Amino acid sequence: MACDVVWAEIAAAFAGERPAREALERLGVEFSTIDAGAALAAGRAFKDYRRRGGSRQRVVPDFLVGAHAQAHADRLLTRDRGFYRSYFEAVTVLDPSSSAR
Repeated sequence: MACDVVWAEIAAAFAGERPAREALERLGVEFSTIDAGAALAAGRAFKDYRRRGGSRQRVVPDFLVGAHAQAHADRLLTRDRGFYRSYFEAVTVLDPSSSAR
């Protein structure tokens, strides 16, 4: 399962909508919208991030992905382990590029 933000980011890597959709479907990745609860949690986490001195390097969509995973999945596949572990502690974070979990 992946939220709207992830589908959009993945689609940007393909020549068009059809190849992107086919690749996601071949991998068994289902589309799952961000609901109000996850969006509000993302907003709280982003506010906390900025309050702790976080730079503009992170943007709200990063927090939407984490909050969606925390609310609707049991794990998150990302190379950015530290960030997501810091703000979404309930999510098991998996890094596809290393054996570190």
